[in-house]
Amino acid sequence: MTANKDASEPLSITVRIMGKEYAVACPPDEHEALIKSADYLNERMTSIRKRGKALGAERIAVMAALNIARELLELKGVEGVAQPDPATVQRLRQLALDIDSTMSLE
Repeated sequence: MTANKDASEPLSITVRIMGKEYAVACPPDEHEALIKSADYLNERMTSIRKRGKALGAERIAVMAALNIARELLELKGVEGVAQPDPATVQRLRQLALDIDSTMSLE
């Protein structure tokens, strides 16, 4: 890892993904997040590569990006991305009925 001395200038960080090094500039306060993101991406891409067929790095990167985008959308609660758990849906319906019943007693 190489870093500039001036705190106001972007840092030049070297990250390793699937054995290749990439120099990336980032603000000093985002250094740790960049390193963690690169490590996560490296793990995901390496996992895809190990799963089977010999795929090129570009295809592995696209597959990893699609998987990570799906995870993000699922975490954001985007409709149609995550399959709702039927037991959880039923529990929420029951809780709504319980709340309605309690509110009507007041």
